[in-house]
Amino acid sequence: MSPREKRAAYSLATIYALRMLGLFLILPVFTLYAQQLPDSTPVLIGIAIGVYGLTQAVLQIPFGMLSDRVGRKPMIIIGMAIFAIGSAVAAEAHGIIGIIIGRALQGSGAVAAVLMATAADLTREDHRLKTMAIIGMTIGLSFSVSMVLGPVFNSLVGVPGIFWIIAGLAVIGIILTMAWVPAPPRARMHRDAAPVPQLFLSVIRDSQLLRLDFGILCLHMVLTATFIALPLALRDQALLPAARHWEIYLPVMLLAIVGMVPFVILAESKRKMKQVFLGAIFMVGASELALLWGSHWTLSIFLILVVFFTAFNILEASLPSLVAKQSPPDRKGTAMGVYSSSQFFGAFLGGATGGWMYHVAGSQGVFAFCAASAGLWFLLAVSMQNPRYLSTFAVRVGEVEPARVPELVLQLTQVTGVAEAVLVPGDEVAYLKVDLHALDREALGKFAVNIA
Repeated sequence: MSPREKRAAYSLATIYALRMLGLFLILPVFTLYAQQLPDSTPVLIGIAIGVYGLTQAVLQIPFGMLSDRVGRKPMIIIGMAIFAIGSAVAAEAHGIIGIIIGRALQGSGAVAAVLMATAADLTREDHRLKTMAIIGMTIGLSFSVSMVLGPVFNSLVGVPGIFWIIAGLAVIGIILTMAWVPAPPRARMHRDAAPVPQLFLSVIRDSQLLRLDFGILCLHMVLTATFIALPLALRDQALLPAARHWEIYLPVMLLAIVGMVPFVILAESKRKMKQVFLGAIFMVGASELALLWGSHWTLSIFLILVVFFTAFNILEASLPSLVAKQSPPDRKGTAMGVYSSSQFFGAFLGGATGGWMYHVAGSQGVFAFCAASAGLWFLLAVSMQNPRYLSTFAVRVGEVEPARVPELVLQLTQVTGVAEAVLVPGDEVAYLKVDLHALDREALGKFAVNIA
């Protein structure tokens, strides 16, 4: 990667991480705070936690499409400004409705798709996978950090103070966008990184991709619902003061990160993706069942959470990899757009449904709902196809006359390691499915132009 590409990757990853940190910081502490508000109910508390996901799911693709016309950096700045305003509204709110409005505004700054499109604009095709991997790792890290820092900040400044910290993170994101992110030469369509409206119907009709979309929806629904009940169980059943919850989350997150590594290696290197994937879904469901009976003791909650978050991390890493493997080469960006919207909508469903379940049946009802959801997901996932161990790869081939497209596609598929090739006339980019371990990069490089 060139210095400019590295700068793009690290700056965009930092901005993405700041935003995700802002969304998740309140997750482990909000239920405890919201119970004290005079107009709160369990359902409204759940909606306040998850409503950002609804606005994010609805607006992220329109944000990305608008950035094609207005420009990437202006849309990132606008999105982060909306996110900051929403955080300030939540910080100053004196009731649950005000916080719901603030959280909805936070999600309305839906810059996820814009950040990915900017990364694609600023990197060459043969380095795009590295850039997306860097961004993906920082997203996972920001979630783990937020689980630890949320309780710490809560003990220092309270939830309103956390919202002001989040607003500050958004302002830092704006400054970084203006000062650190390189200016894209021009916004372009990248079928491997951004949604294409004309392809939505074909992606939604794909039963294998729909299984994965339901999977990420279910995973984040379970996560959000769990954190409606879990902080209360730690405080009221395990008798652990809220200021000490970080003592549970810190070792849990560290052990879960370490614990996921051998499973990810087994899935990818040993080509046991489906087996590891199904095992992780089973672990999520088993963890929720265990919380039904083991939420009265700190040690049992700790052990259960280690299992839960190890499985969660495995699934968070596996699901986008499976989407990339299952999607046609020219539809990966569209498939990932639908997948990402499903993820955020799952957070909204988890908040609303988890709040209602807590109102009806308490913590045990929430954990039972989560276990049942994981069981349904497992049944749907059992019948999924074994994934092809192929990656999406893009090669800029320049302008190609329409009559020559079939010939070039045939030549590309004859390169060792290339399983499939798609070239849309006028696109100047060939989208491939390749086996990265077997790919003859030198032979493929002969087809590339403007990669210096």
